[in-house]
Amino acid sequence: MKPFSAGWLAAREPHDQRARNPAVLDALAAAVAGLSSIRIVDLGCGTGATLRAIAPRLRVPQHWHCVDNDLGLLERAARLEPPSGVTISTKALDLVRDLEAALDGPIDLVTASALFDLVSDAWLERFVVETAARRLPAYIALTHDDDIAIEPSDPLDDAAIAAVCRHQRRDKGFGPALGPGAAKAAVARFERAGYRVIAGRSDWRLEPADGEMQAAVLDVWAGAASEEGGLPLAEGVAWLTRRRDLVAAGRSAMQLGHVDFLALPDRNRQH
Repeated sequence: MKPFSAGWLAAREPHDQRARNPAVLDALAAAVAGLSSIRIVDLGCGTGATLRAIAPRLRVPQHWHCVDNDLGLLERAARLEPPSGVTISTKALDLVRDLEAALDGPIDLVTASALFDLVSDAWLERFVVETAARRLPAYIALTHDDDIAIEPSDPLDDAAIAAVCRHQRRDKGFGPALGPGAAKAAVARFERAGYRVIAGRSDWRLEPADGEMQAAVLDVWAGAASEEGGLPLAEGVAWLTRRRDLVAAGRSAMQLGHVDFLALPDRNRQH
């Protein structure tokens, strides 16, 4: 499975659902509880996983405007059968070129999941400026960081993980990616813009029963480490073989660090 393919998104969705931080979700539900309805734009929506995860928790009528640059994923999002009280529209936009257009129109909330570790510092600055200018709250979930642990340990784990973290800072289409530093940078920028930020961990915890996903993650890591030159080829192959053997034996567990946050504007602040 390739990252961002429909197959990869479907495979990761239950792990994302399980990992989303409940305190941040509760804060979001409380923030919208007084509204008669809510209009949401979901950036990088994929097949609609964010909608499926949080729409049932908001308990108010909702319209979701789902934005992505992948027409195939958007088509799947458009075919969703939403919960009662939820409507959906979709639009194909390039978030590098068309960020401002994505945020135009009547909107009450911006959401994004598993997106912000891909973006550049310059794009993040644009996003915070544009969001703050509109005084929009933002729910940003499942941003990858470098809090990674694997059990049992292997002598080459640290070198492989360091190479993966370096690879995550490569250009993913938005300019040099913030990668593992994205959540910290985003929270700091929103706080400087006068927002109140509620943040919490949303780590994936992959147990021995999650062997298929562990193997998929290891394959992605091995490819990234190879591209980054973090391990000589023979050592990288040997490391991947040892780790996959542990997965197959039901002896491997992983923690993959992620952060969720809700940024709420100061309604009294002037721009």
